[in-house]
This record gives sequence, structure tokens and C-alpha cells, in this order.
Amino acid sequence: MTEFFVLGPLECRSANRPVNIAGTLQRALLATLLAAEGTPVSADSLVAELWGDSPPPHWENALQAHISRLRRRIDTVAGGGRSARLVVEHSGYCLRTDDDTVDAKVFMRKFDYARLLGTTDPRAAAEALREALSLWRGRAFGLVTQGSLCRTVAQRYETARLVALETLFDLELRSGRHTDIIPMLSELVEAPTLNERFCEQLMIALYRSGQQALALSSYSRMRERLDAELGVEPTITLRNLLNAILNHDPALRLGADHAVLRA
Repeated sequence: MTEFFVLGPLECRSANRPVNIAGTLQRALLATLLAAEGTPVSADSLVAELWGDSPPPHWENALQAHISRLRRRIDTVAGGGRSARLVVEHSGYCLRTDDDTVDAKVFMRKFDYARLLGTTDPRAAAEALREALSLWRGRAFGLVTQGSLCRTVAQRYETARLVALETLFDLELRSGRHTDIIPMLSELVEAPTLNERFCEQLMIALYRSGQQALALSSYSRMRERLDAELGVEPTITLRNLLNAILNHDPALRLGADHAVLRA
């Protein structure tokens, strides 16, 4: 079985062994076809993805050569299983794969399943989210030269990853696992993305763990970064949470129903 991995450095494996996809353009072509998720990509779009505004003089021949080379490589490693096929359709080129052979498809399926379970079985939902998030190995598509399609899809995957993390931390807070999530939240709060939702969750986790001073410090740090980097104040939700912590609001206790928990 041939498997493809895009939630991190681009990888292809067959029978659990790495498959070498040599050359920058070959890897960019594979990444583009995987980003299309089974939808045919026209020749013009592939040229734009691979060469941008500077295609070679005889780009038709160059593109066909790269398509043929990648098809032979995939056919060779797929063997008789044929779990992946590069096919030509009237509207373009398409990489046909089984849903369970592309890590991004597996991630999205587990993520959707976890969201369905969220209200009925939080423990199972959290486990599904942990499994989904474990598939990530770095930035989607890694260091492959990315055209607009790869960039757009990579951003969609990254947005889904952030929502999955937020959802997981909400479930962990509901389950009383606030201490366990502090290290990961602390790291995420310091990331360049300035995610205030992670800051809210970290503050609640710290407060419930008896670390009120650190919870207040986390707010101050986020406020300073928002002012210095974006010139804005924290959201009303984050400010309300600050006041709730300062006033030891009973709604912050485990099991309480309060807007600051968004649960």
C-alpha cells in the first residue's frame, strides 16, 4: 500500500518504507496533486503551481515529462495494490488515492468524528482528537516549494489543527485534566500566532491548579504582545476572564457553567 504524508515534510511510503521522490519539481507536482484532494488539476494550473510566472519555453513538453515520471514512480511502488493512481481526465490531472492512505484525510475524518462525539461522549471525543493531532509532524507540506493551491490548502489544514487543539483543551478542562494541559498551552501561547483562545484556556488551567499569579502573568504577557505587535487590546472575553480570576468567581470551578469557559 502506498501512503502519502503532508502534515509535515512531504513523504511517500510503500509497505512502510520511504519512497524517494527526487527533484524539487517532482515533489512540488506531487504536493499539488495531493492538495487537490482528488479533484482534477488543469495543465495551466499545474504550470502556475510549478513555475509561477516564469514557465519554460516548451512548458507543455516539460509538464508532460514530469507527469510521466511521477506516474511511473507511483505505479512502480504501488505494485499490484494500486492504492494510488495518477490519471488523466478531460479537465486535467488527478491523483486517485484511498482515503486512509493520506494523513490529511485521516486527520480531517477523525476531527469530524470527534466533533460529533463532543456533546455525548467527551472522553471518546478527546481520544479521537489526540489521535488526529498525533498525525502532525510539522508545517503542512513542509519545505516543498508551494504554489497558491498548496498554500491555501496548507492554511485550511492549519486552521483545522488549531480548532482541534482548542476543542481538545476545552474537553480536557471539562474533564478536570487542567494540570496536564498546562505545558502544551504554555508553549502555544508563546507562538507567533497570538491565539487569545489558548491564553484563556491556559489562564483557567493555571487558576484551577492553584497558580493564580501565573494565570495573571499570562494575561499580562498576552496584553503586552497584542499591544506591541498589533496595537490592540485583549478581547472582552479575555478581560472578563481576568476579572473573574481576580474576584475568584465560583463560575471558574470545575463543572461550573460560565461564558468564560465557552463550554
